[in-house]
Amino acid sequence: MARIAGIDLPKNKRGEIGLTYIFGIGRSTAQYILTKAEIDFDKKVNQWNDEEQAAIRNIINSEFKVEGALRSEVSMSIKRLLDIACYRGLRHRKGLPVRGQRTKTNSRTRKGKRKTVAGKKKAAKK
Repeated sequence: MARIAGIDLPKNKRGEIGLTYIFGIGRSTAQYILTKAEIDFDKKVNQWNDEEQAAIRNIINSEFKVEGALRSEVSMSIKRLLDIACYRGLRHRKGLPVRGQRTKTNSRTRKGKRKTVAGKKKAAKK
C-alpha cells in the first residue's frame, strides 16, 4: 500500500488516478508528477516499487502544497476576505454563491435545503 502525503492511495487504481486522491493534486498534476518520476501512467499503484514511491514523495514535497498546508492556506484566504468585509467575503459569510451565479433558482449547494415559506392566503370572494 502506498502512503503519500498522509493519504493511503487505492491499490488497484492506475497511478494517474490514484494520485488524485491527494487533496491538491488533479489529473494534470498527477501526470506531471509521474512523467517527472519516469513512471508509466497505466502502472497500478500496488506495482510501484519503493524507489518509485520515494521519487513521487520527493517531487510532491518539493514542488507542491498539498493536504493540510493547502487546506489551511485556503481557509486563511477565505478568513481574510471575511475580515476585510469585501463583497466576496460577505457572500461567504451569508453562505451564498461567491462567483456571480444566479440565486433565484439553483445555488442549492451553497444555500442548503429549501426552507418552505407559506404562501399568502387568497382573499375570500363576496
